[in-house]
Amino acid sequence: MNTTHEHPVVILTGSSSGIGLAVAKKLYRSNYRVIATAREQSLHRLREQGLPDTPTFLHMPLDVTNEVQREQVVRRAMQEFGRIDVLINNAGIAYRAVFEHMSRKDDYHQAHVNYFGPMDLARSVLPVMREQRSGRIINVSSVGGMMSMPTMSAYSASKFALEGATEALWYEMKPWNVKVSLVQPGFVRSDSFEHVYVTDKVRSDAMGEQVYEPYYRNMSRFISRMMRWSPSSAADVADVVLRTMKASRPPLRVAATLDARFFSLLRRFLPRSVYHEFLYIMLPRIWEWQPQAQELPAELNLR
Repeated sequence: MNTTHEHPVVILTGSSSGIGLAVAKKLYRSNYRVIATAREQSLHRLREQGLPDTPTFLHMPLDVTNEVQREQVVRRAMQEFGRIDVLINNAGIAYRAVFEHMSRKDDYHQAHVNYFGPMDLARSVLPVMREQRSGRIINVSSVGGMMSMPTMSAYSASKFALEGATEALWYEMKPWNVKVSLVQPGFVRSDSFEHVYVTDKVRSDAMGEQVYEPYYRNMSRFISRMMRWSPSSAADVADVVLRTMKASRPPLRVAATLDARFFSLLRRFLPRSVYHEFLYIMLPRIWEWQPQAQELPAELNLR
């Protein structure tokens, strides 16, 4: 790692489960000083996983949407260690709903956790890293940040935003020797597909059981299968995060799973129109999604 300090200081968000927990375990066994954060009600999982609160591995509550808690984490890092070498923005959530079933409130919640919160935290550590003339910011994105899927419009919107802002930050921080990267996992073997947000409209709107029923049914089954059968585990992605953190010249975007690399190559080499049509016909049981043809009134038949 390109730092003159013997024991780099790392702030990690979303450390109580999934990829974040896997990263926390690897950091705990390595030569780092760490502030491992999670929402207050989830911090107990770190202790349960054999990661006690110690002078060099601190537990702190952090909801990334909470400005006061963000400031407390940065202040504690400086008080305890006097520097911040790495920020790993891992915390995130996912809504599972078609666009029509999302509300403005749902959209904002999704964006607040996946985009505004992480970038606000990055903004808080930048003055420290610029003064040090060194640092790393690693934003954990997703395949959903390079492509979108049905029932995941808001999730992809938040990750697209994270990717765009991170790309700009890569240019802005390069003169200061602050290295910025996006780690893009695809499907990861876990049960996290069961822990998604469902909107009020999905629960209450009869249309969710009629017009869009094939979307929800087939996409849920597809995502469940892909995550259960994925060859990549959270620990595999954590290895990618740590390699990126230690690399002397880390790339801006790092595909963390085989499917992420596949979709990246697909986007790069297929013409855009062919790419989208190909993905459309590959959607699970797409023939069930299409409504029965109906006769339009003459004044609306524009063909």
